[in-house]
Amino acid sequence: MWARLLFVVLCLSLAGAAQPEPLTLRDAVAIALERNPQRKAVLAETRMASAFTREMQAGYLPRLNFTETAVRSNDPVFVFGSKLRQDRFTAADFALNRLNTPTPVGNFATRFGTQWNVFDSFFTRANVRQANREKAAAEQRLSRTDQMLVLRVVQSYYGVLSVAKQAEVAEHAVNTAQSVMEESRTRFEAGSTVESDFLATQVNLAARKQELIRANNALALARTELNLAMGITPDHEYRPVEPASAPALDPPPLAEAETRALKERPDIKEIAEQVAGREAGVQAARSAFGPRVNLFAASELDNAGFFGNGGNNWTAGAELQFDIFSGGEKKARLDRAQAGLQRIEALRRVAEDSVRLDLRRAWYDFDAARQFVEVNRAAAMQAGEALRIVSNRYQAGMTTITEMLRSEDAARTAQRNYWDSVYRLSTSYAVLELAMGTLNSQSPVVTP
Repeated sequence: MWARLLFVVLCLSLAGAAQPEPLTLRDAVAIALERNPQRKAVLAETRMASAFTREMQAGYLPRLNFTETAVRSNDPVFVFGSKLRQDRFTAADFALNRLNTPTPVGNFATRFGTQWNVFDSFFTRANVRQANREKAAAEQRLSRTDQMLVLRVVQSYYGVLSVAKQAEVAEHAVNTAQSVMEESRTRFEAGSTVESDFLATQVNLAARKQELIRANNALALARTELNLAMGITPDHEYRPVEPASAPALDPPPLAEAETRALKERPDIKEIAEQVAGREAGVQAARSAFGPRVNLFAASELDNAGFFGNGGNNWTAGAELQFDIFSGGEKKARLDRAQAGLQRIEALRRVAEDSVRLDLRRAWYDFDAARQFVEVNRAAAMQAGEALRIVSNRYQAGMTTITEMLRSEDAARTAQRNYWDSVYRLSTSYAVLELAMGTLNSQSPVVTP
């Protein structure tokens, strides 16, 4: 699969190729999931959330630090203490003149210290829970971004096919209009028709050429949209491949689809993780009111010179901390955390209502698209047959050029509507899967 994907990317990267390379919908989705910058941005957010989780987990571990200090001074207290630490203090140092006006001394202190918070009223544990929930929410956000990206590629891909079909119909209409005009010219020159009929065919040809120009420009724009969705430059040339067969699209009943959406949609899961994270944040804010127990230890080497021999000492102990008054900061932090929790719980209800509406809109839109295919297929066949009959009548001189042009326009419109409904069926199913939260690179609309 990856070899195939790399081959397609390489083909798309070759500028000035003689013929556009074929591109399937499955390959387009795979390229987008690999190269789209919007997805890369959300992926970076998940890495940030993962790093934040590790940052919070570090609160369980002790801290170890190293300090090297070089000081020289004649401060009496410093000189007295430094000599004691260096094991260089003698009886002569008790002389009053040495105590009051000592000779400057230097001290090189090498310190190793450690601190360990062994109990913080479960403050760290609550922060770790909140960070884990934020990480899970970021992962669900990435999953939803992937689904929306797949939908964007599907819509852009079928948009290219649809506009290309419209351009094909428009080109055929130009050729037909050209033939009708030439035939009308011949009849006019032979005196079997009036000049107004010939002029009408010229106007019709001009209108068909305008439609072809618009269709070609729309096709170029549609290809640009697909390129940008895949994360490649707009100028790459490719040729979207028409699916070999219509995908088997059979959505579940509306009630089942709604239940699945509320259960499986990543954005609903994301907001549920955010609710759990806010709950942990409230717990962390409450834990800040509790006591903290810390252990600490330090070891120090003091030398008169950088490489000289000196003394060493160590210290170890434990401390209990409890904030009696903090200016209302912790209470305000707790109030803010509780308000944030209430807000996200309300937003969850809003999101669930929005999911229900999105699901129903997508389900009914797909149902309509499925019926439109059959209606437009029959209309296209009927319009084609009507055009054949009118053409025969016109050849026999039994009808006017106006009727002929009207039938040709109806046939062209019916054919365009049919292909629009065919492509809309696939894109509407993709929208329905997005609403249910099941759209992915292996969906039947992507891999028919």
